[in-house]
Amino acid sequence: MSGYDILLTGGTVVDGTGAGVYPADLAISNGRIAAVGRLGDDVPARTVMDVTGRLVMPGFVDSHVHADTVLVRPDVQEAMLRQGITSVVLGQDGLSFAPSSAATAAYVGRYFAAVDGPPPPELAEGCTVAGLLSYYDRRTPINVAYLVPLGTVRHEVLGPDDHDAGPARLPEMVRLVEQAIEEGAVGVSTGLEYVPGIFADFDELAALCRVAAAAGVPYVSHLRSYDGGTAPGMLEARELGRATGVPIHVSHLRGRAEPLLAHLEDCAADGVDATFDAYPHIYGNTILAMKALPARIQAGGVDATMRRLADPRVRAELQADWFPRIEAEVATAILGNVAGEKFRWAEGATVAQACEKSKLSFADLLCDMLLDSDLAVGVIIPAPGGDESDMREMIRDDRHLACSDAIYLGGHPHPRGWGAFARFLGHHTRDLGDWSWSQAAWHLAGHPARRFQLADRGRLVEGGVADIVVVDPETVADRATYDDPRQLADGVRDVLVAGEIVLARGELTGATPGRALRRGEPGR
Repeated sequence: MSGYDILLTGGTVVDGTGAGVYPADLAISNGRIAAVGRLGDDVPARTVMDVTGRLVMPGFVDSHVHADTVLVRPDVQEAMLRQGITSVVLGQDGLSFAPSSAATAAYVGRYFAAVDGPPPPELAEGCTVAGLLSYYDRRTPINVAYLVPLGTVRHEVLGPDDHDAGPARLPEMVRLVEQAIEEGAVGVSTGLEYVPGIFADFDELAALCRVAAAAGVPYVSHLRSYDGGTAPGMLEARELGRATGVPIHVSHLRGRAEPLLAHLEDCAADGVDATFDAYPHIYGNTILAMKALPARIQAGGVDATMRRLADPRVRAELQADWFPRIEAEVATAILGNVAGEKFRWAEGATVAQACEKSKLSFADLLCDMLLDSDLAVGVIIPAPGGDESDMREMIRDDRHLACSDAIYLGGHPHPRGWGAFARFLGHHTRDLGDWSWSQAAWHLAGHPARRFQLADRGRLVEGGVADIVVVDPETVADRATYDDPRQLADGVRDVLVAGEIVLARGELTGATPGRALRRGEPGR
C-alpha cells in the first residue's frame, strides 16, 4: 500500500511563520512535510499518531547553548528533546574546537572546562569546521549549526597572550574565517570577556566581521561589557555593524529593558540589522575566572594564570587592589561546577557560604579553589541589573530569539538546560500571556531558523524538513529549579527530526537523524 510514512492527526498546527494556528493533519514522506491540512479519515500511512488536543509545532532551535562536547550524551539529548529542541547553534562565546590545531583545542578544552569540557577524542588533535560538522552529522538526534569562534581563531594565530594582530598576522585570521564560512559556518562569534577574545581590538574585529558581512552571516557577540544592566558593549557591536555592514546578534542580552531596547533602536536608526537572544531566567552561568580575575592575570593561558595565583606577591596585590571591588557581586554566586576534589563539597553553595564553611577569606577561597580545580570552576550569578519584568519585556520584542545558554557540566548546574524552552511555553506563553502560541513558535523556531539560514527548517510548510514537536498546551512546564536543576520538563512527549521519531511517549528511541546544518545548504 502506497501512502505517507507518518501521519499526525487531530492536532492544531502552529506553523512557525508568526501567523498560522489552525486545526490540521500533517503528513510526512521521505523526511519532509508532504501535506498540511484536513486530509480525511482514510489517508494511508505506515505510522499514524493521534495528537488530538495537542499543538504541532516546528522543531525548536536553541540559538545559544554550550553542548559542543556533551551533545553525544543521552541525558543531554533527553533534556533537550523533552523541551522540543531539535537544532542547536554551537561555537558560542568565541571558543570551541574548530578551526584549531591540537594546541588550540587543548587550550579551549582546559580554559573553558567548566563550560564545554574537553574536546571529543575525534577532535582533540584539532580540526577544520568541515571536520567538526562531519563529526556531529547523524551522531545524535539533534541538528547542529556552528559559528566560527573568533577567540579560537585568535589563539590559533596569536596564542593566549595580549598581542596586536597587526598587518602581519591579521590576514592569517581572515583566511581561517573565510575557510570556516566556506565550509558551512552560519556566523562568527566572540566572547569579549574571555581570554583571548578580550584582547581583540576594534580593527581586528572589523576585519573579521567584513568576512561575515560578505557572506551575509551574523556577528554573534558575548559583549565586552554588560555592566549595570545597560550593556555598554552594545556600542562597540553597533559600530562594527555600521563600519562593516555585518548583521549583529547579541548573546544572552539581559538587564534593564529600557536602555537595552534603546540600544537596539539606535542600531535600527543606523541601518544595522540587530537581533539578540535571551533565556527566561534572572541568574546567569559562567566561569569563575572570568568574573573573579582581571585580564592581566589570565594572559598567557591557564599555566601562566595558575603560576600567578600561586605567587604570594600577586595574591597580595589582588587582595589589596582587586578583590575588594568584586567581592559584593561574586560572593552571591552559586558554585555550580567545581572540578577539584578539595572544594567539590561547595557545589550548590554560594561563594559566601563556602567562605564561611571553609574559614577562608574571600581572596584565599577563590585563589585556592581555582588552583585546585585548574581554573575549572563554574558559577551561577545574578543578572547585571534588571528583574523579571525587564526580562519579560525583552523577550516580547520581535528581535528576540529563544535560547537556553545551557551548561550541562558540574554537580549543581543551572536549571536552564533542562527547562528554558518549557518555561517559555508554559510560564511565559500559557500562564503569563507574554506570547501567543503563534508568537512562541516564531521566537523558538521560525526566527532563529531564518536568522541562521537553517534552510527548510523552523516552519511547518509543505516541502519543509519534518522537524516536529508535539506540545500539550495544558501541561507543558519546566520542573528544573536552582535547588534541583536536572528535572526533566513536562508536556513534550513526541518529537520528530527529519521525519524520524526521536522521542516517543517521553522516551528516547535511539534514532540519530540529526544533521550538520551548513550555511546556504538546502535542508536534508
